[in-house]
Amino acid sequence: MRQRNRGRAALAALAAMCAVVALPGQVYAAGESAPYTFDPGAKAVRGSEVSTDASALTAGSVYKSSIKPGEKLYYRLDLDADENAYVSAVAVPRAGSNVAYGDGITVSIRDSKDLQCSSEDALFGSAEFPRPIAAYAYRVPKKDSGTCKDPGTYNVLIERDSKATSTPEAWDLELRYEAEPKLGKGAPVPTGAPESWPSASPEPLGQAGKKRHGGTGYYDATSLETGTWEDGIEPGQTLFYRVPVDWGQQIFATVDLGNSVGGSGEYVGNALALSLDNPAHGHVDDASPLSYTGDPASVSLDPLPPVAYENRFTYTSAISAMRFAGWYYLSLSLSPEIEKAYGRKAIPMTLKVQVKNAAKASPYEGSAGVFGVSQDDKDMARSGQSAAEAGRSDTMKLVGAAGIGAGTVLVLGLGAWTLLARRRTATAAGGPAGQQPFAGPPQAW
Repeated sequence: MRQRNRGRAALAALAAMCAVVALPGQVYAAGESAPYTFDPGAKAVRGSEVSTDASALTAGSVYKSSIKPGEKLYYRLDLDADENAYVSAVAVPRAGSNVAYGDGITVSIRDSKDLQCSSEDALFGSAEFPRPIAAYAYRVPKKDSGTCKDPGTYNVLIERDSKATSTPEAWDLELRYEAEPKLGKGAPVPTGAPESWPSASPEPLGQAGKKRHGGTGYYDATSLETGTWEDGIEPGQTLFYRVPVDWGQQIFATVDLGNSVGGSGEYVGNALALSLDNPAHGHVDDASPLSYTGDPASVSLDPLPPVAYENRFTYTSAISAMRFAGWYYLSLSLSPEIEKAYGRKAIPMTLKVQVKNAAKASPYEGSAGVFGVSQDDKDMARSGQSAAEAGRSDTMKLVGAAGIGAGTVLVLGLGAWTLLARRRTATAAGGPAGQQPFAGPPQAW
């Protein structure tokens, strides 16, 4: 029975290896920038225009949906009295479509009386070109509040606003629902946001850097640690990177865009958009879109506070979003207008990332899940592995281990067949007349 299970494990591992070969991605035409890469584990779910018909979301899960211009779609959460629930939505317009200033989505969580727990917008703003944009909403019960603290059914409402000049096709949505771990027993519960923190920019990093190419989604975002990283970005492309930021640590990021050799010198306004999102894929902050004239240019995120549980008690969204440890995501989007002036070739860039301060202890009870930084996370940041690559590596290890086990089973099995054959041959030689000796392993049926 144990050998049979080992054989099944080997087959399962082989199937997993085959599945890994065809990891996610979308087909796109030659010459078109790679589209957003969705999580391959995302489950299809349809938003409902009627709240009572909404599909339920499960904590720790990823979903794929879509939304048309002007639609208001509901999804359902079933929450207990204490759960801190976070639901994010990544809106992905198609490459080549038109978006306008003010186009975007609003994500909110509402109780059974339609009272809003929280909401956030994700808008294209002055960088009016299609790219993935993300927003989140959360339900964090407060004892002194009259709303959103009772157990029961809650609604996630996603609304899309699009101007008449925008392409009237549906946007794909990637939805995530995460539950925050509970605070450790006996730990002091912070009640107020910090009033000050070190806000000076850190000492500049050196110019020499290592090459690391960004991913095309949160799922395959390239892991980075403190350092100077070299890459190139094509017109119309969005690249994703992720950085582990632990409790008490601050993140700083600067992008230096290189010059275009033989370019026209034409001015392209709002050419590069730099954005930062937190471990729940909630928007933290972005830099003012960078204009480009073919000469070197640079843009940085404003200094943000260290990661702290008490950041959530402020009304300033960028500070509030720095409320938990984990992977923080940087996305860089280059306007497709660059191609008209400077061609299709990728423009070289340097991404400078710094994580400052020593890590502090987690305030949570037990495992922090996505809201913490593990040694594996630090190793991935050091090696540059994405979550997708780490998953492939783990699968190959499983395949190797299972392969060794299956090989052992086959060797033992062949040895048993050989021994049995010899015994039957010896019996036949001294047995009744006409008895045929055993002629090898049993035949398959």
